[in-house]
Amino acid sequence: MNQHLLAPSILAADFTKLGEAIQLVNESEADWIHVDIMDGRFVPNISFGMMVTETVKSIAEKPLDVHLMIVEPEKYIETFRKAGADTITVHYEACPHLHRTVQQIKDTGARAGVALNPHTPVHLLEDLIEDIDMVLIMSVNPGFGGQKFIYHSIPKIQKLKDMITVRNTSTLIEVDGGVGLQNAEKLLQAGTDVLVAGSSVFRAKDPRQAITQLKGIEREPRHFV
Repeated sequence: MNQHLLAPSILAADFTKLGEAIQLVNESEADWIHVDIMDGRFVPNISFGMMVTETVKSIAEKPLDVHLMIVEPEKYIETFRKAGADTITVHYEACPHLHRTVQQIKDTGARAGVALNPHTPVHLLEDLIEDIDMVLIMSVNPGFGGQKFIYHSIPKIQKLKDMITVRNTSTLIEVDGGVGLQNAEKLLQAGTDVLVAGSSVFRAKDPRQAITQLKGIEREPRHFV
């Protein structure tokens, strides 16, 4: 894929004007809408649930990229799929039977994603990479928006890209956390396919322009050695 995807995260939007934020994304060059689900157990914060996801879906004209930062995600996969999720991402750290959970997601017809926390190495996905549609590299610790980007994420993305290249899979690499114009080019050069941008879009003076700028960054192809 030559052109990267952009998924604005509504966690950073003004919740009193959530409909306006979604409509802005609808009318922009963004590709997906990123929805962070937090349960107050896997991560300290609590965000959205199924009802808000359904409401977002009723307005959204772009696919919903739903990130489950929750314990026991297997209990809620079908519910979030019915609520409108097009991609469902679960955390490696929350899934003792990850292969089964990935298959459960795919059985619903959604794309299956697996997220890795900053301390979780990518080699742990070697035995499953062919079955995963997308790997989400967390470039901050999950649970709160507006955190500083962890630069160790860049070599981690490169390692993951090399693994995908060797296995010749079509797995996408998504990055979430502290993503903005200051690091987007480096992330894309490392092999990122999908940029999740929260604060850098919705807290910008001109969110639509921020989306255009993030989409306009050119990615030089990275050659596997």
